[in-house]
Parts: sequence; C-alpha cells; structure tokens
Amino acid sequence: MITRNVNFRAPDGTELLGYQWTPDAKTPVKGVVQICHGMAETALRYERFAGKLCGEGYAVFAYDQRGHGRTARALENVGYIADGNGMDILVEDLLQATGIARKECPGLPVFLFAHSMGSFVGQRFIQLYGGDLRGVVLSGSNGRQGIMLTLGGIAANAEVKKAGRKTRSPKLTALSFGSFNKAFRPNRTDYDWLSRDNAEVDKYVNDPYCGGIFTAGFFADLIVFLKKIQKPENVRLIPVALPVLLMAGAKDPVSNSGKGVLTLKKTYKDLGVKDLVCTLYPDARHETLNETNREEVMSDVLAWFNRHI
Repeated sequence: MITRNVNFRAPDGTELLGYQWTPDAKTPVKGVVQICHGMAETALRYERFAGKLCGEGYAVFAYDQRGHGRTARALENVGYIADGNGMDILVEDLLQATGIARKECPGLPVFLFAHSMGSFVGQRFIQLYGGDLRGVVLSGSNGRQGIMLTLGGIAANAEVKKAGRKTRSPKLTALSFGSFNKAFRPNRTDYDWLSRDNAEVDKYVNDPYCGGIFTAGFFADLIVFLKKIQKPENVRLIPVALPVLLMAGAKDPVSNSGKGVLTLKKTYKDLGVKDLVCTLYPDARHETLNETNREEVMSDVLAWFNRHI
C-alpha cells in the first residue's frame, strides 16, 4: 500500500488535510472509496481498513473534517466547526473531496463509506449528489428521532444563548453521550461503548485528537441538520437506483442498539431504494471496524463493494 498526504482548500479558505492510500504498483486499481469519518475522531483511524481495501484494488481517500485532527491544527480548535451551518459546510467539503478523488482516479466508480457523524453528512450527501456514486455505506447511523431532536434543539439553543457558539459544552456532551456507557457497566473507561476490544478503546482514549468536549454551536448545528435530513421532501431526493448498505453493531448506542438503523432501512425501503442491505452485528458496539469481529466486518464491506463494481 502506498500512502501520501492529500490536502485541499475549501472555497472559504479553510485547508483540509487528508490521506490517499493506493494499491501497490502490481495491483490494478478498480474502484475508489471515499471515507467520511465520525465525530471526535480522525481519518488516520481508517488506515487498517484502507489497507484491506487496497489489497483488493481500491484507492482510498480520507480527510480530517473541520474541527478534527490535523485540519483543526491545534487541540484547542477541536470541536468547533464553523460560525454557522457547520454541518452543511461539511457536506460541501465532502463534495470537494470526492471531486479530488475522481481526478486522481479518472473513470473509476466511486463509493462512499461514512461513519457515525459522517454517516449523517453522508445521508445529506446522497440526497444532493447521490447520483454520482456507485454505492454508499452508512455505518453506525440512525433514522428519524422525532421528539428527542426537538428537546435537544431546545437545550442546544439555550446553551448557545447563554455561553456562545464557541464555548465548549459539557452539559450538551453529557445529554448526547452520557448514557452511552450505561449498558456496559461496570465501565473500564468513558468509551467502552465504542468497542469490545479494550486495546482499540485504549487507542482512542490515548489519542489527544479523539473524544473531548465539543462546542455549543456544533450541537446546535447538528440538531438542525438531523431534522433537515429526515424531512420527507429531502429523503425523496435520494436516487432509488443508488445501492445502499446500512451497518451497525446490535449494541451500538448511537444507533439505539440497531433500532435506529432499522428505522432508516424502512425509510429507504418505503422510498423505493432498489438495492438495500442492512447488517446488524450481534453484540458489536459502535465502531464495527474496530470491533473484535472487524475482519468479518471488513470482508463483508469489501464483498459488497466487489458486487457493485
């Protein structure tokens, strides 16, 4: 596998830093996978997955989203996305990133793999630009959440009004993630909900660019965005011919122990998506690519890509 940095500058001047992983010269490239990572993590955490894909002839692209990793530049910038409409800006960043991937690998089919927060960015992306993709994988995602978003929006707006958009909010962090570890008591760390693999959890805990407290503005923007992607008129924008793979751990709290993914599956099935697969991995938690059965998960995703080449 060949690794190189791929950086690009958004129209507003923000430079986003990322990576390109490509197969060795002896392996012909047959497709492209664009990765959109989750909240409070970095693109580099997908290097192992990229290695698996490269071994089968896929070029892989990933970048640190705004407010994350190397793009944030400094730890004090992690958790702050933009002055407003931050999640919509992330969608446009993803569009620019996939454009770069196409230029690097012209004529090849492009897949999107989007995880957690990235999967919500991915949901909006396929509403706006899904016709340009060969397929999309939404990992650790969720569907319609109803009253919970309304209550979350009230709390987030109150926090923004009280402390400002750029102030980090332990309160909103606790409201969003505070209950995630309860199902896994007694807890070894604050992030047991990520994976059954203690070594993988420790890697996350020990990475200064993972975890942390995000800003009130981020949470306010996220709530507005989640409401937007659930609106029926926006869901109807998704091309029904776009192949979709939904995947999550059956004990993933972000996906409400898989129930949220099944809700999303029903939404897409009712829409008429023709090629729709939903996989829930028994006992797995949020990060299936870092779970104890990750070889099974990676092989399943790779097989799904291969079927759609």
